[in-house]
Amino acid sequence: MTPGRPSSTWCADSTTSTASTRSWRPWPPPATDPETHVPLSAIRPAHFPWFPYDGFTFCLGLADGDAAWTSGHTAAALDPALGRMTVGGDMASQARTAYRKVLAILEAAGHGPADVTRVTENITVAGLDEYAAAAAVRAEVFGDHQPVVRTVVVERLVRRAALIEVELHAVAGGGQTLAASEPRAAGTWVPSPVRDGHDGAVYLPTMLPLDAAGEVVHPGDFVSQYAYCLDRAQDLLTAVGLSLDAAVTTYDYSTPATRDVYRRTHRVRAERLGGAGVYPGAGGILMSRLHHPDVLVAIDVTASRHPLELVNPGWSRYDSLTYAPGVRAGRTLYMSGFAALDMQTQQALHPDDIGAQAEVTYGAIRHLLEYAGLGPQDLVETTEYCVASAIGDYRAVAGVRERLLGPPWPASTGAICAALLRPEFLLEVFPTAVYPEHAEPAENAGGSR
Repeated sequence: MTPGRPSSTWCADSTTSTASTRSWRPWPPPATDPETHVPLSAIRPAHFPWFPYDGFTFCLGLADGDAAWTSGHTAAALDPALGRMTVGGDMASQARTAYRKVLAILEAAGHGPADVTRVTENITVAGLDEYAAAAAVRAEVFGDHQPVVRTVVVERLVRRAALIEVELHAVAGGGQTLAASEPRAAGTWVPSPVRDGHDGAVYLPTMLPLDAAGEVVHPGDFVSQYAYCLDRAQDLLTAVGLSLDAAVTTYDYSTPATRDVYRRTHRVRAERLGGAGVYPGAGGILMSRLHHPDVLVAIDVTASRHPLELVNPGWSRYDSLTYAPGVRAGRTLYMSGFAALDMQTQQALHPDDIGAQAEVTYGAIRHLLEYAGLGPQDLVETTEYCVASAIGDYRAVAGVRERLLGPPWPASTGAICAALLRPEFLLEVFPTAVYPEHAEPAENAGGSR
């Protein structure tokens, strides 16, 4: 979870960062017709024994009709004697606590394990050797129900002793299983089913450069592994009547050693993505290692059954890229990862100040939202990746969120990475927003151009 609260007796206050070099339209966002605007609602369990959850710049979870999203949760709990959050135990015990927390949140929204469509497990590098224990706990939790599983290897979590962080998406009935899992032993990154989710979303498991026997393909060749992952995603989408033309986001995870050859993925992406005229949103995060020492990239792909519409407020830098700043599909606005980049000069801003970078980053997100006819109150989730070297100043981001976002606050997950694709960046944010019911088409709401 994103650390820090605007005010608390047991967690230090957030600091105020320097102002962004850009100016963005101030809060509140443009007014919306109250008769057509059905707002997202924060999930507020009557009993949540792990910590008092009011006062943060994120919510425990959000509900939208029959769908729900939780923030990412570790096994952390408030220790009243120490007056601070603590976490301990092995992978199995931490996984059980994390799952108890996120399921308690879903229960407060009227959902159970059988309604979960997608699980995201952030597993730390330190916890990789115990991954099989987390998989066993997940099997206990869900039984015969098989949600999509995304496994993101992260450098560490905000609570240093945490080994796992769990985030859930749910929809009444659990969606439909569109493709079955392949059999593989626990602990070998078993591929999960492909399943549909909220608003026509199609969730794929994390794509890894592993063959059917679990062996790494193209060892030492980052670009070929990247292509393999996208080709495997294409195979899965073909099996459910879609293709990579329906991809709305591709978030990739690689290592700092691949930074020098990362640009070569442009051709790989151009040959495989955007065939229907709209490239997906994208983001790139670097970890010191991934699921296996020879795995150089992992890719999370989400697709949609709705037609795709480009949402770009005039940022010309995207004209030559293989990803879009925003993609509207149905009622959902999927977005690329944002960092402290000047959209005109492409200069990285405030290289040593994560608070100032957060101002630029969330300012850009707000700018895109407002162009699309939305506001911060329509953000359903944010995932923040903070570079390990900046963790000591990460609390500054909470103060920025307090100023630039607002209730009901998005469901949020925070993790620590080794680096980002631009070495000056300290923070990258993956946001997603949902249009209100009965919202007008994008072309009438400042959307696709």
